[in-house]
Amino acid sequence: QVQLVESGGGLVQAGGSLRLSCAASGRTFSSYAMGWFRQPPGKEREFVAAINWSGGDTYYADSVKGRFTISRDNAKNTVYLQMNSLKPEDTAVYYCAADLRTAQVMRRMSARAIDYWGQGTQVTVSL
Repeated sequence: QVQLVESGGGLVQAGGSLRLSCAASGRTFSSYAMGWFRQPPGKEREFVAAINWSGGDTYYADSVKGRFTISRDNAKNTVYLQMNSLKPEDTAVYYCAADLRTAQVMRRMSARAIDYWGQGTQVTVSL
């Protein structure tokens, strides 16, 4: 069992930066691929970024490539999402996810198939 708690969301102006954190409980954190998904208002939840258990492989949605960076610290049971050059279209609830499948598989999974979810954190980007 894994419990995930996100933090770091908030209101930021376009062009600004935020860093999201996701703290995980459980001693098997390093076994899981970790990911970030987001759900814009009135839309489906969508993939943002994923990282494999060691941190050696990362994957990004085309819409965030070059602006967002996912990383993890297995000693702290934490995964991060550094978001730079934020745009109003990045406004969404951001969710942390954990799954025993690989990050490469996670990026193509439907939300219903993901093993564990956090409660979400709101990110709002204003003009």
